[in-house]
Amino acid sequence: MTVRTGIGYDVHPLVEGRPLVLGGVTIPFEKGPMGHSDGDALVHSIIDALFGAAAMGDIGSHFPSDDERYRGISSTVLLKEAVRLLKEARWRVSNVDATILAEQPMLRPYVQAIRASLADCMETDIGAVSVKATTTDGLGFIGKGDGIASMAVAVIEWVD
Repeated sequence: MTVRTGIGYDVHPLVEGRPLVLGGVTIPFEKGPMGHSDGDALVHSIIDALFGAAAMGDIGSHFPSDDERYRGISSTVLLKEAVRLLKEARWRVSNVDATILAEQPMLRPYVQAIRASLADCMETDIGAVSVKATTTDGLGFIGKGDGIASMAVAVIEWVD
């Protein structure tokens, strides 16, 4: 079996008047990520990890932020397309491990719904999707509540 691993990272400033969407789940909060799409940093980091594992570039090379087709788009639509491209290249998602960095809100109550949403988008079992959240203990722009970030590791398998 041939497997490959990729890593991804994404960060967005948080602003008032935008919904906070993580892993395709809308989370009640007074701020949301500024971005060309819905700004879902979790999904963006996963897409980069998947494309990186397959040596297929990055999210910006497939879904450029200067392309109006992607303005306001749900990042889960982009994740589904990324998985389709991987399948076309004969890869499938084996597992994903991601960490969200945010001072607020408390994300623990939403983790299961986020995992289920991501598993559905990646056509894999929820047991192959790990999502964790942490704070930066008040340090930096994330600790001050000015931004949100996500890191992800993806393992993909070659499909014969």
